[in-house]
Amino acid sequence: MAASVTASAMFLGSNSSLRFRRAAVSSKTQAAVSEVGFVTSQLSGLKISHDMSSQLPNPIYTPSLLGLQPIVARRICPFTGKKANKANKISFSAHKTKKLQFVNLQYKRIWWEAGKRFLKLRLSTKAIKTIEKNGLEAVAKKAGIDLRKC
Repeated sequence: MAASVTASAMFLGSNSSLRFRRAAVSSKTQAAVSEVGFVTSQLSGLKISHDMSSQLPNPIYTPSLLGLQPIVARRICPFTGKKANKANKISFSAHKTKKLQFVNLQYKRIWWEAGKRFLKLRLSTKAIKTIEKNGLEAVAKKAGIDLRKC
């Protein structure tokens, strides 16, 4: 059979589509292949490779999967910045295993006086108490949150 092939076929998974990959070819061999269409072996006179660049389909590029990942709500309070705490769970035998202590986040509808509407926010209980004490506008301004985008 052929010793080296400039385009080799690969089967990918169960979709059974045929894709081509170009193998590495030196510049001298590439020039000979592009002029003649094949390279003749000097020892046996056989055609070793064939240039299929005109027959290869253009590669299909798919967008990265980063934009296709689902949006997951993080367990962080936007107003106070509270987030999960790493701690040890200690058994009766004093064996320590890692665990996370999550923030007590609650979905809360809060009336926004300036916007004349309700805002549904995911807040920690500490932030709810702070909003009740100081007001929604003051707490949002201190945290740097634009309430018009909520």
